[in-house]
Amino acid sequence: MSQRWRAVGILAGALFVVNVVARLIIRFGFDADDTAAAERMSLGMFVVIGLVLAAVTFVWARRRPAARWGSDVAAAVGVALALTVLVGPLLVGENPFGGGAGTFFAQIWLYLAATGVGVLLGYLLAVALGLDHRSQTLKRYAETKAAKPRRPVRR
Repeated sequence: MSQRWRAVGILAGALFVVNVVARLIIRFGFDADDTAAAERMSLGMFVVIGLVLAAVTFVWARRRPAARWGSDVAAAVGVALALTVLVGPLLVGENPFGGGAGTFFAQIWLYLAATGVGVLLGYLLAVALGLDHRSQTLKRYAETKAAKPRRPVRR
């Protein structure tokens, strides 16, 4: 059980680290007036978060049933989202609610959209290749049923 929560914690930490690195690059790498660069960096951060989740979902979907990895990914995304929205701005000297409610909730919706697309992409790729847990289970079942010889019918 601790292995399961350790993996969730590591995933949440990795997603948060991606956000912190992006915030630090925006803070120290660009001028405060260069909003276009900050927006490109934010977009890059969301793409990286989506790709990380796609890779993790692809690997976890191969090994575990969807209910188990889905709850793990949801927990990791929830923790990472809370850290990103509430703690991330504090690390670079900003107020989490400084931009107003619109900016705060837009950040939440963008984060959820990026993570949702990443998870969906990883899972659909695993299903399309027939490598997900359910497909593998059905494949093993079909092989087992096909391997048994037919019993002759007596009349």
